[in-house]
Amino acid sequence: MRKLFTAVLILQGFTSLAQDINFSQFYELPLLRNPSLAGLYKGDYRVTGAYRNQWASVTTPFVSQALGVECKLSSPFGQDSDDYIALGLQITNDRAGDSKLGRTQLLPVLTFHKSMSEEKDSYLSLGFMGGPVQQRFDPTQLKFGDQFQNGSYSETNPTQQVFSNTNITYLDASVGLSFSSTFNDNINYYIGASYFHFNQPKVAFDRTADVRLNKKLMLNAGLLVPVSDYHKMILYADYFKQGGNSQMQGGFMFKYDLIQQDDEESMYFNIGSFIRWNDALIPVVKLDLYKVGLGFTYDVNISKLKAASQSRGGMEVSLSYRNYLNIGNSSVSKVRCPVAF
Repeated sequence: MRKLFTAVLILQGFTSLAQDINFSQFYELPLLRNPSLAGLYKGDYRVTGAYRNQWASVTTPFVSQALGVECKLSSPFGQDSDDYIALGLQITNDRAGDSKLGRTQLLPVLTFHKSMSEEKDSYLSLGFMGGPVQQRFDPTQLKFGDQFQNGSYSETNPTQQVFSNTNITYLDASVGLSFSSTFNDNINYYIGASYFHFNQPKVAFDRTADVRLNKKLMLNAGLLVPVSDYHKMILYADYFKQGGNSQMQGGFMFKYDLIQQDDEESMYFNIGSFIRWNDALIPVVKLDLYKVGLGFTYDVNISKLKAASQSRGGMEVSLSYRNYLNIGNSSVSKVRCPVAF
């Protein structure tokens, strides 16, 4: 029955029940939160990858991967300007269930950061993201009602189900706006809003069906507060609404300085906890080794599937690297830089 239900969803495409990929370490993948968050870090470029394996305790695992690349460039309006541009590329790939229902996205990003103050780091940022998306499934992995004869199933039994199209490609587009600044020169924060899939592309495998990807409105926030000369507390929060569904997620990380020296080359141990409301509790650990970050989370399921999954949701790993470029207009030479977490 589960595979039969899956087949119905496939014939219709991703319906209003479908949601975008959502990583537990959402704060490590800013382009999936808001295109205007591209470039909010110390360095000229940053590369971040994530791998997620979910629901292995209940069904065929849902597997998701993401790779985000960001690069900051000086303002086209003059070398003396504190404005800057961020270019990016967000790649995602996911595979769900027995039918291997999957989607691959290749989304370039362009963000402009406008300095709003001559006295402190304060930026208004506008970002655009858009590109091709491929969607597919494998019908040979599905079971249909007419393949059950005399109460038993055989894959050799013929089926009347015919799939004329198992692979489609469409264009997707999103936009975001955010404001980042500081309090007292040591408390960093940002707030933002993003609007995903505003072009509402058709996503049905049956092209005669007018099934569209639901628009998604997303609100974002981040806050970094020093708790001593070296240690910090970081808070992240998101709220998003897509179709008839909404979700809140957020939490904190305590950032412990292992070297405790006022040096750009630092080492941090991070520990904290996040929550997806009515879905999962998410403990997190992360190690920042100079320019490399390695994070690990595990979802403790608290949803209605808690009994079936025995509270086991899924694991997720992230790996990031950031650095400066050896060029004349590198941001390392700037007196001021954007808010960084």
